[in-house]
Amino acid sequence: MVLFDEQGLLVRTNPAFEALAGQVPVLMSEAEPGVQALLCWEDGRPVASLQPGAPPFESEAWVTQPDGSARRLRSALRCYRTASGQLRYMAVVEDRSAEEERDLAQMQIGALMDTAGVGLATFQESGGWVQHGSALPPSGGGDAGAAAALQSIRREVVLPDSLPEYERLQQALRHGQRTEVRYAIRHPELGQRWLQTRVEPATLASGKRTTSVVTLDVTEQHQSQQRSDTLLREMTTILENTTAGMAYLRSGVLVRCNSRFEALLGVHAGQVVGCGLTELFASQPDAPQLVREIEAALAADTVYEAELSFQLPGQATQWCALTVRRAGPAGDASEAIAVLSDITRLKAQQMELEALARDRELMFSLSEVGIAFIRNDRVQRANQAMSELTGYEPGVMNGLATSVLYANEAEYLRLRAVTRESMRLHGNWLAERQLRRRDGSLIWVQVSTRPVNVNDLDDGLIASYVNVDDRHRAQQAVALQAERTRAILDSVLVGIVTVGPGGIEWMNRSARRMFGGDLADFIGQAMSTVATPGEDHPFRQTRYLDDLVEGQAETFECKVKARDGREFWVVGNAVVTGRESTGRQLTYALLDIERRRQAEARTAEVQASLQRVIEAAPLAISLFDAQTLRIVQVNQTAAMSIGLAPDQLVGRTPEELFEPAVAERYRADMTHALTAGAVTQREYRIETDGEARLWDARYLPMSAANAPPDQLLLVATDVTEQRAAQEARFEAAIAQREMLVKEVHHRIKNNLQGVAGLLQQIGARKPEVAPFIAEVVGQVQAIAQVYGLQVGVTGPLRVKSVLEAITGSVQRTFGRSIRLTVEGPAHLWALPEAESIPIALTINELLTNAVKHSNAVADPSAVHCSLHCSEGDVRIGIANRGQLPAGFNLARYPGGVSGLGLVRALLPRRSASLDVDQQGDDVVATITLVPPGVSRLAAV
Repeated sequence: MVLFDEQGLLVRTNPAFEALAGQVPVLMSEAEPGVQALLCWEDGRPVASLQPGAPPFESEAWVTQPDGSARRLRSALRCYRTASGQLRYMAVVEDRSAEEERDLAQMQIGALMDTAGVGLATFQESGGWVQHGSALPPSGGGDAGAAAALQSIRREVVLPDSLPEYERLQQALRHGQRTEVRYAIRHPELGQRWLQTRVEPATLASGKRTTSVVTLDVTEQHQSQQRSDTLLREMTTILENTTAGMAYLRSGVLVRCNSRFEALLGVHAGQVVGCGLTELFASQPDAPQLVREIEAALAADTVYEAELSFQLPGQATQWCALTVRRAGPAGDASEAIAVLSDITRLKAQQMELEALARDRELMFSLSEVGIAFIRNDRVQRANQAMSELTGYEPGVMNGLATSVLYANEAEYLRLRAVTRESMRLHGNWLAERQLRRRDGSLIWVQVSTRPVNVNDLDDGLIASYVNVDDRHRAQQAVALQAERTRAILDSVLVGIVTVGPGGIEWMNRSARRMFGGDLADFIGQAMSTVATPGEDHPFRQTRYLDDLVEGQAETFECKVKARDGREFWVVGNAVVTGRESTGRQLTYALLDIERRRQAEARTAEVQASLQRVIEAAPLAISLFDAQTLRIVQVNQTAAMSIGLAPDQLVGRTPEELFEPAVAERYRADMTHALTAGAVTQREYRIETDGEARLWDARYLPMSAANAPPDQLLLVATDVTEQRAAQEARFEAAIAQREMLVKEVHHRIKNNLQGVAGLLQQIGARKPEVAPFIAEVVGQVQAIAQVYGLQVGVTGPLRVKSVLEAITGSVQRTFGRSIRLTVEGPAHLWALPEAESIPIALTINELLTNAVKHSNAVADPSAVHCSLHCSEGDVRIGIANRGQLPAGFNLARYPGGVSGLGLVRALLPRRSASLDVDQQGDDVVATITLVPPGVSRLAAV
């Protein structure tokens, strides 16, 4: 335990802390980085989260010991305030290095199992069978669902006499019972073998059940006696021919050795027999110390290992590995075996590996890609690029739980399972995911993970992180743009069809309506499906896809036969689109010209009689010169409107026909029409024979292609009676429109209520989605209420009526009472039609939230809705009993499909605002509406 103040002065420590942390400084600023990280000391002060009364703060760090080793420690810190008002920090530190030793022990057990030829498997409830070794080499198959140690022992290889014992073993494996059996098998390569298998069930400290299976090949026990003599002779031969030097020592004196031992020492044959340890290793720089260490190891019954260098005359330095172990019975250190192995090449390789390790460390540190070594779901080590990517200091990254680097806990658990499964099947995992930085922000990264040991994922993982946030956002923008483009194409009246090598891939709504079917009816079909008979039909021209250059269009006009039997003419273009990476596509743009074809057939007839119609029609037609505005041609009706003969008007200007003010107006209108280049409409009131007539005049500039206008055509119609009739029809149309709008609103309301009923039935059949369905039902009911109000109202919707309707709908939905109060001239404020639905949904969402977060048992009428209308704005308040979370900030809620996100997305940005604050025991949400989001009506 350790106690320190807010200035970093260590007030008190106990001996256990000094033993764990090494040398204890006086001030925290003098402590080594590992101790500072362990005690949460950053930038000369404790971390901000350590406050009086807060829960204990846990931290882990690697602390360097006096001998240079690192020890993993965990601390639990608590802050409290003394009677004098000073802050004190108390930490309890415990040693976590035992976990490292446990992992090392597990790895050593696995190596021991493989070395000893023992089949060992353990069944874990969380992960299934885990194999540690195999007693026999595989025989071409096995049951991977059974014990891993028995993966090569199938029923067909068991001898018939041993089948009962084998069945007893299988029964014990299925029921987790303790047993030990011996049985014989016929191995396809090794012949008849005897195996002994033991099943040992147990219960771990966590309460989980585990079953260990050990299989031993005991055939050698039957044959050992027969081979003993042969093995003795073979061992003698092996000792003489082995590359390792071996010697037998008794009481520190060499009794016997092979020739390789003498060669490694650089002495002649028989020269070292009878020599003591001091004489054997006299060439070593510190021979007495070496002898003492060997004698101490033999006395302690341990194996002594060392690396020695020998400088033989005329030869390079030779490195040998020395191993000395006791050969006699326990307690007798007089007999020993010494083994010398030439490791000169290994030593050179070790030096090369050390150089490679230094290079790897340099690449690890300087890499711009974030790299982390992960074990037991914690970051053991990370490079500088990883620290910069996550925002954590390098010291903080060591021991950091990987779960904090995910978007949330659920995403962490899901991706952890996916990662481990992918590495088990493929040896790696590569994907893109969101990474949470230290400041809480989320960025997209590309993660590549590979195991250190493909056979055991617990040995650790190497993960690289590449920041692809900008690319991911760009891809999202491109995808969104593609969706918007398709939505736009769905809204146009031109049929758009995309055809690939496999047939039709997509068509817009106009094309589906044109062809008389749904998209599913045409996917994968050839474009010729809707072509009329004929080999030269454009839809049968497959050369377009191969011959056209990207962007080149082929225009055609053809007849189409829809699925419903209709035949009609279309005009269209075929354009090649796409890239080599996505494949070439052919996009057809089609326009239905059936009516145009029919019209062209009648055009010839119309043109023949057009001239006669112009002369006989009651239209005043005049043709002016564009430069001088003199009349070039005029018909009888135009001349009669002025009161002169046609020949009297030709060649005259407006100033010669009308008074100066009227002539100036005519000239200005004609000049404007020539500048506009399109049809210009004007109305003139002309008195003829003392009667005022209203003429609708249209000016049309006449010009050749790509040339300025040279003539101006005026066509005027006497619309005096027509205007009078139009005014009458307009008044009737207004009345009819109001009736139709009310009928449409009534039907929309009924349809929305039907949709709400269907959703409620779905919620009743599927309780797991009932809360979400209820929320959607409330929103649909709110929209239905708005349309219901518009049925019986003429003119804009009153704010008060909308608020009363939504309040009543929420009360009926949840069976709760809501108090509603109104202040000010509410009858003078109305909602525009475009804003009524968003405002209604916003009020519905806030009322629903208030009802959900209030206590119906304690106070059935705890929800209060108020409407305050002033001269300049309207405020709608919704209050309920509750408490906002600490640090609540409405700006942190992005636009979404539910909750405050939906409210923020619906509210008009320029004419409405939302505030949520705490007022005593109530949470109050206030919507402020200003024009044009709300309109003030004139007082009656």
